[in-house]
Amino acid sequence: MNLRFMTKKIKGLFIAFFALLGVVQAQEADEALGVKDSTSNTKKVKLDGIAAVVGDYVILESDIDKTLIDLQNQGASTQDVTRCGLLGKLMEDRLYAHQAVQDSLLVSDDMVNAQSDRQIQQLTQQIGSVEKMLSYYKKPDMESFREELFEINKLRMLSEKMQGKIVEEIEVTPEEVRQFFYKIPEDERPVFGAELEIAQIVKQPEAPEEEKQKVIDQLKEIRQDVLENDASFNVKAILYSQDPGSKSKGGFYSMTKETPFVKEFKDVAFSLQEGEISEPFETSFGYHIIYIEKIRGQELDLRHILMIPDIPQSAIDKAVNELDTIRQQILDGKYTFAEAALNFSDEKETKFDGGLLRNPVNFDSRFELTKMDPTLYNQVRDLKDGEISRPIREDDQRGGAPKFKIMKISNRYDEHEADFAKDYMKIQELALREKQFKAIKEWMDEHIEDTYIHVDSESRDCDFANNWVKE
Repeated sequence: MNLRFMTKKIKGLFIAFFALLGVVQAQEADEALGVKDSTSNTKKVKLDGIAAVVGDYVILESDIDKTLIDLQNQGASTQDVTRCGLLGKLMEDRLYAHQAVQDSLLVSDDMVNAQSDRQIQQLTQQIGSVEKMLSYYKKPDMESFREELFEINKLRMLSEKMQGKIVEEIEVTPEEVRQFFYKIPEDERPVFGAELEIAQIVKQPEAPEEEKQKVIDQLKEIRQDVLENDASFNVKAILYSQDPGSKSKGGFYSMTKETPFVKEFKDVAFSLQEGEISEPFETSFGYHIIYIEKIRGQELDLRHILMIPDIPQSAIDKAVNELDTIRQQILDGKYTFAEAALNFSDEKETKFDGGLLRNPVNFDSRFELTKMDPTLYNQVRDLKDGEISRPIREDDQRGGAPKFKIMKISNRYDEHEADFAKDYMKIQELALREKQFKAIKEWMDEHIEDTYIHVDSESRDCDFANNWVKE
């Protein structure tokens, strides 16, 4: 690192520290940098409160305290958590965020605000009211709470973006997986918990054509009002959208082509120009219109309105009756479960695979009992081998129409020591994690060397996992 960069960086940081904390005068900042003023008799004040500095980020002692309190509030065990360990983790996060900015991996303020809005909404629902939430977090008003949440979320999102970039192109070959597994001593090989394979047949109640047309016509009217009368798309989304994830923030999403939205939504979004509003279009969630607010290279800021056609009770009753009939035909031996799934299920993702569900973590067909989604676990926990459930209603938390399904446990696997052939997918995942960990460790070592880092004297004796204390 060149001297000019170091001098500028250090001076800027010191001045920022002193101004932020208000514990010393500007003259003392000069003295800390080696600039003397013989006319000053200002009393020295010990600089405390700063635990560490990483690049442009300051970590205060209070940040460590807050992190510990947050862990306790989340119900996490803090028995083995040390201040040194927490400080090391906070420094890692700041290094990722600092380097993300240097590499122009930017996060828009709108994205951060959208995340903060979702959190505030969830916290308000959990705690009971805005007033109770502010009291719980000891904040005088919503503005100060939002400001702190904004800084926390921006740093976290920058950190995640940087970590994602480090490992995004890392893959493992079958030979690397084999070598990873067989280098583990036999008495140290992982033990996998009890697992299930689950299959399902789904019926999606269909809204009648007249209800679909009502929604399409209403979306067209909204579009026309915005285009011709300069009505606010933001306000229209708040009033009419049925998407719980974006309604409260005026239908706002920020997305790239990698964002996990359904294909139909992304296809329309990336076909529009800035300022353009789409015609109504259909996805599995319902009918949408999209307004492109801003285009930043491969990233879009957009607002959308989702409207879901009403599904009458008669359509719901029809779906349930069809599933009852399919279930009985399977029990009578007319079809196997896999044949019935192929012939009758409305779920494209599973019907061609015998109705078999895939674990979203690794796309394996097995679900470890201790790691299953609670909703899925509750749906199958009382099923015996070979038994087929009665029709189960499942509401879509993302705002889509409800669906109904019958379920079956296809296979059970008892707790067992890892087997290379039977557990290849899980072993591959472990091998990939190890390779990613090594890449992150190499990245960390390299950038610690190249980044301005200061650790307070009281923390320099910590046994950090990384070499934060430079000689």
